[in-house]
Amino acid sequence: MEKNTRNSILLTADMLDISICICTFRRPVLLRALLDGILQQDITRLTIQVVVVDNDPAQSASAVLSEAASQFGDRLIPVTLTESNISLARNAAVHAASGEWIVFVDDDERPEPTWLSQLMKTQQQYSADLVFAPVLAEYADGVANWLKQGGYFDRRRLVTGTTVTETDARSGNVLIRRSALMRLCDDAVSSPNSGPSGPFDAAYGKTGGEDSILFRQLGAGGARMVWCDEAPVYEWIPLDRAQPKWLVQRSYRTGQLFMRTELAMQQGRARSLRAAYLASRALLQLVIAALLVIILLVFKPLSSFKWLRILASQAGKLSYLFGSLSQAYGSSS
Repeated sequence: MEKNTRNSILLTADMLDISICICTFRRPVLLRALLDGILQQDITRLTIQVVVVDNDPAQSASAVLSEAASQFGDRLIPVTLTESNISLARNAAVHAASGEWIVFVDDDERPEPTWLSQLMKTQQQYSADLVFAPVLAEYADGVANWLKQGGYFDRRRLVTGTTVTETDARSGNVLIRRSALMRLCDDAVSSPNSGPSGPFDAAYGKTGGEDSILFRQLGAGGARMVWCDEAPVYEWIPLDRAQPKWLVQRSYRTGQLFMRTELAMQQGRARSLRAAYLASRALLQLVIAALLVIILLVFKPLSSFKWLRILASQAGKLSYLFGSLSQAYGSSS
């Protein structure tokens, strides 16, 4: 059984433990850094596979994948998907994967060498079906210090072994039992251009929120979801994202997605009551936030910006109820 000479990852074996699934869209340089990070994983007695779905119709990842093929051999599975839809891309990755476990990592993230081993250690220790881990910001040169210090790209961290709920569940750095995902797949298969159906809902493929729905479904089905704080990845934050306008727009969009995914789990009268409660709460919070934005603008502009993002989030929640929904995928941003 051969080993890659640069690391201890086993690249030729009949059985696969982990399939690392990456969906990429016009980020070839960052994809290359991620693949290098995977090659440097310090693991033993684990066999891996890397599935990369190029979700760019122009196939901007092709050169990087051709180069990586010489390093990963037949353990690199490139998939081309011509329709820019994150749900369809994730579904294609899941169906191309062969491992007992699937790891989702984003194409703008970079892992530490002990990343995979720590994820698997936590899974075994807590008999988990899903293991979530931190995503830490790594800033481009020139990002304003007040944005870094404000923690606008920080996510909450938990103690290893803590049960994870939908509040902290996300797809940027997570280990999932593949059989749990396959139980959410439809029996039917969609058209060749769209790829296999499920486990991610294609209706969320342009807006985002597909992972929130998936994790809610897995949690409702009894999947054990825990946190591993020792397996971080580093997310690249470019200058065009580290801007007040982008942060406010993101808050607006996440407000919409919160409302959409929250109501998606309700039906009939329960949905109507839940919508009325969330709308009333959002309206009250919007009014309070608007007042604080104005009051703090002169004396504490950073605090004013914090409340501006809260205002945007509440506006997003209310806008969804009136039929508005922002698109997040299918562009280079």
